[in-house]
Amino acid sequence: MFYVNPIIKPQFDSLSPELQKAISEKNVPLNSLNDLIKVLEEIANEEEE
Repeated sequence: MFYVNPIIKPQFDSLSPELQKAISEKNVPLNSLNDLIKVLEEIANEEEE
């Protein structure tokens, strides 16, 4: 289930709409900044392939 902890919501909201959509499609909970970074790294790695 996709979830963004209110503590990191400002960082999530600062991302482009395309990145926000890509992250939400991963359907993972973002409880910390580390969770957000991990998902962004996964997306970046997918783009490189």
